[in-house]
Formats: sequence, structure tokens, C-alpha cells
Amino acid sequence: MKRKYPSVALIGFTVALFACNAQQKESASVVDKEQIKKEIQAKEDEFAATYNAAVVKDIGYYADDAQSFFQNRPALVGKEAIVEFLKADVEGTGGKHKISFKTNDVFVSNDGNLVVEVGYFTVVDSTNTGINKGNYMSVFEKRNGKYVCVRDMSASDITLPEE
Repeated sequence: MKRKYPSVALIGFTVALFACNAQQKESASVVDKEQIKKEIQAKEDEFAATYNAAVVKDIGYYADDAQSFFQNRPALVGKEAIVEFLKADVEGTGGKHKISFKTNDVFVSNDGNLVVEVGYFTVVDSTNTGINKGNYMSVFEKRNGKYVCVRDMSASDITLPEE
């Protein structure tokens, strides 16, 4: 009987060793956060270029079921509603406002399928005078091999004068 316990212990240790080894291999396939950050910045640059050209169209930025939270308005639900809002914004400014985005950081899920981006935006007028700036946060999900924005919101740094 005494010999049975060391065998059971040895088998248990071997199983634990293989399980730990499998976990190490799994965690060794870590996602490349810097590459994902570059990919997200490229999406932001494409978004800005399209907006700045005053031709808002489907640029593959938003998912069909995306929601966007702009200040002082109800949530925009669905890509179509977001694109219509952006078109109206471009028309309202005569296409003279230019926007830029800077991805400051990304927080990536272990499997790389979800990304939370934190960034900074600036808006300038036709004379390159700053008219708005602030922070934003976007959530991207990988669908069909590409990241699409499923949620975003921004907060302006501009303080409005008190009335």
C-alpha cells in the first residue's frame, strides 16, 4: 500500500507539470500590443482623412451595430445614424474644420479580439486655429479579421463661458 501513494503523487505532479507547461505555451502567444496600436492609429488616420476631405462615407471604421456618444446629445445607435450625424457636421462647417486623432494607449484582450483605445483629438478651422480638443475612448472588436469600432465617446477640453 505504501508504494501506491508515491505513484499517485508522481502522476499528479506529472499532470500538473504538463498543465503548467501548456499554460506557459498559451501565454507565450501574447498579442503584439504595439502592432495593434499602429493598426488602430491607421484606422483613426483614415477616419480623419475621410472627414477632412468633407466626404463622409463608410470607411470601415464603425461596426453596423456601433454606438457613439457625443456630448450634449442622445447616443447615436448604428453605423447609419453615426455617418448621417458626421455628414451633417461636415455640411454645417462647410467642410472647413479638420480633425486629427492621436492614439495614446491601447488595452488589448488576451486573445487580441477586443481593444480599448484612449486617445486625444484636435479640431482646427480653415486658418488652422484650434476650435476644439479633448480626449476620446473607443472600443474595437475584431470581426472578419479587421477591427471595427463598436463604441466610442469623447470629452472636450474646451471650457464654455458661464452665462
